[in-house]
Amino acid sequence: MRCEVVAIGTELLLGQIVDTNSAWIGEQLALSGIDSLRQIKVGDNHDRIVRVLREALERSDAVICCGGLGPTQDDLTREAIAEVMGVELMRDEELGAQIEHMFRSRFRDMPANNFRQADVPVGASVIPDQPGTAPGLICPVGDKVIYAVPGVPWEMQHMMTNTILADLRRRAGDTGVIRSRTIRTWGMTESALDEALTGRMAELDISGRATIAFLASGWEGLKVRLTVKADTAEGADAVLDDEVALVHEVIGDVVFSIDDRSMEEVVLDLCRDLELTLATAESLTGGLISSRLVAHAGASDVVRGAVVSYASDVKRDVLDVPPGPVISEEAALAMAEGACRVLGADVSVAATGVAGPDSQEGQKPGTVWVATCVDGEAEAHLLRLPGGREQIRQFTVICVLDLLRRRLLARD
Repeated sequence: MRCEVVAIGTELLLGQIVDTNSAWIGEQLALSGIDSLRQIKVGDNHDRIVRVLREALERSDAVICCGGLGPTQDDLTREAIAEVMGVELMRDEELGAQIEHMFRSRFRDMPANNFRQADVPVGASVIPDQPGTAPGLICPVGDKVIYAVPGVPWEMQHMMTNTILADLRRRAGDTGVIRSRTIRTWGMTESALDEALTGRMAELDISGRATIAFLASGWEGLKVRLTVKADTAEGADAVLDDEVALVHEVIGDVVFSIDDRSMEEVVLDLCRDLELTLATAESLTGGLISSRLVAHAGASDVVRGAVVSYASDVKRDVLDVPPGPVISEEAALAMAEGACRVLGADVSVAATGVAGPDSQEGQKPGTVWVATCVDGEAEAHLLRLPGGREQIRQFTVICVLDLLRRRLLARD
C-alpha cells in the first residue's frame, strides 16, 4: 500500500504555520507498515489542488489530504476532490444538523456558511469520528482512495487513529497487529546509543522479531522506539516486553521511561510513590520547571510551589543566597535549600545560570548551576549546555529533573 500526504493551505507555503501534521501522519503511516512516498504542500487554489491530487493518485494507492475543510471560501478541498472523482457535491442534511447541534451545545449561533462543511462528494462517505465541525471524508477514486481530514491537529489525529489507519491496513490486506513502545533516555548521545545497541539491532535484522529506531527529541529526551508486528496483540506485547527489558539492560540508567512518559511525569510519580512534596527555585528558567511539572494533571498533590528568583536581591532576601556571585555552586545550593524551607517541601530543584545571549558575571551562555535537595542535603552540579537561549533553558529543566530522579531512585 503506497500513500502520499497532501497538506493544503497557503499559510503553510508562506511559513505562517509550520506543517507538523504531515510529519505526524508520516510517522503513523510508518508505524502501521504503510509506505509513505511523498509529502506535498499546496496553496488554496482549486486548479493546483486538483492537479496535485491527480498526480499523487497516479503514483500511489491512497492520498491523505490535510486541511481545507473549513467553512470559508478559501476552503477548497471538498470541491477539488469532487472534481477528481468526477462527481458533484451533495448537501448532507443530517450532517448539517449535526454541525449546527455542535454550535448550539456551545451556546453559539452557527453562521450560515458552516453548512458548506456538510457538502459531500457523491459516492464519498463521512468519517464517523468527528471531534470538530469539519467532517473527514473517505473518497473512492476507482480502486484508489482519497482521505480528507481537517488541518486542526487534534481533530486530524483523532480521525487518523480511529478510522484511517485501520482502513488503510484493511485495504492493504494486512491483518497483523503492529505495536510500538517508546523508551525515553537522557544522558547519552544518539551515536552512543546506536553503538551500545548495535549488537541487538544486528540480531533483530536477522530474526525480524522487532525493529529499533532512534528519535532525537531535543529537551524531551532521546527516544528509542521498538516496533513489533505479530498475529495478535498479545503476541506483539509479549515480544515488546522482552525487547524493552533487553534494551533497558544494555543502556542502563539513562533510561528514565519505558512507556513514553516525560521526565516531569516520571519525577512526579516518583515523588508521589515516596509521599514527597516538591518545590522549585528558578532563576534563568523563570518558572519553566514548575510550569512543565504542573502541566500534568494531578501535579497539585506533589508540587508545593515555585520561587522565581530572577533578580539577585530576591535570591538573597527570599532564599538566603549568600553574598557573592549568583551563578555559582554556593548560590545553587542555597536556592535548593531555601525552596524547601520557604515552601515547606520535602525535596526541591534549583537552577541559576546564563541563558544568553550575553555573558554574565564573566560566565558564558550555557553555564548553568543546578542543585537538588533531598532529605535536607543539597547537591549541586555544573552544566555546560549548547544552543540558544530557549534551548539552554529547556535543557536545564530536563537536566535538573533527571538529577532529582536519580537521587530519588537511590533513596528508594
